[in-house]
Amino acid sequence: MIFGGAMAILQGISAIAKDDVFVATRNYVFQFNLTGWGWIHLILGIVIVLAGCALFTGAFWARAVGVVLAGLGALANFLWLPHYPLWSIVLIAIDIFIIWALCAGPRSRQEV
Repeated sequence: MIFGGAMAILQGISAIAKDDVFVATRNYVFQFNLTGWGWIHLILGIVIVLAGCALFTGAFWARAVGVVLAGLGALANFLWLPHYPLWSIVLIAIDIFIIWALCAGPRSRQEV
């Protein structure tokens, strides 16, 4: 989660700086300016990193919050697809992997 959050932070900073790597898509349903998307990704990335750090405590609430935040991250990157498709697809895959890992949880020795 910390890695996925860090990537979202970098994505947000890049969008806020109005970098030239982003595509200007016309007639997109979720038309939001690039700076607005940047702030969304930056804030979401910071929260995801903090939740990833909370996972080290082993608390169940941290896993539940992590699943919700990874789902929000995947949704935000799905809506970000027209601006930077490759980065979005990679982050969606990472978020899906995070959800799977948090839902699968650690296995006890008796189950093995």
